[in-house]
Amino acid sequence: MEISGSVAVITGGVSGLGLGAASRLVTGGGSVVLLDIDQRGGSSALEKLGERARFFVCDVRDPDAVTDVVTRAAAEWGKIDILVNAAGVAPAQRVISRDGELFDLDLFQSVIRINLVGMFDVTRHVAAVMARNEPGADGERGVIVNVASIAAFEGQVGQAAYSASKGGIVGMTLPLARDLAGIGVRVMAIAPGIMDTPLLAGAPQELKDSLAGLHVFPRRLGSPADFAHLVQAIVENPLLNGEVIRLDAGARMPPR
Repeated sequence: MEISGSVAVITGGVSGLGLGAASRLVTGGGSVVLLDIDQRGGSSALEKLGERARFFVCDVRDPDAVTDVVTRAAAEWGKIDILVNAAGVAPAQRVISRDGELFDLDLFQSVIRINLVGMFDVTRHVAAVMARNEPGADGERGVIVNVASIAAFEGQVGQAAYSASKGGIVGMTLPLARDLAGIGVRVMAIAPGIMDTPLLAGAPQELKDSLAGLHVFPRRLGSPADFAHLVQAIVENPLLNGEVIRLDAGARMPPR
């Protein structure tokens, strides 16, 4: 699929990986619809991206909100060609803390609701819009890129909820691709490693350097630009489908 002339919906689109993808798609001649709960970030992103960007407030835990914003996005541009699901949270808590406190069940459910259920809800609604697109080369009507994590494979201490949610994305990738093949929609997942995103914004440089040292090569943190580059490659390569790509410079996470 060509980036130029495309329309992309990006959840978690006003910062970090989502904004990186949005910037690259707009630079390549596409238009983007950013879905996020951060209104201030949304305004800032629109200033950066220009006239081919729109922002809608959306909490992916709210099915009515998801239905509404996907409908509005389709109406705004007349189609949706690309979906990047980058919205997510990553709280850490042990199953049993050192003082005997149990993992908060509400927190666990919230992480799954945002990272996995919300992602699937957006996916199904956007796929329904893509099904109405005019088919391109090979009958292609859309591309969906979901953000997993290397925590799906090497979850660390305190990451039970986060790893479960990202593991669900990994496990869902091939079935989604098979389900949507009939309408010409490809589905891929990216499993980023240690990325220099707002989650690390307040971390001291010493910690960032230590984390970067887990990368085999290059020994630096990943960036939103690295992520965006892979999103573009996935969109443009029609044989990439039903697979999870690690974007981690060869890193394998230790227990802690």
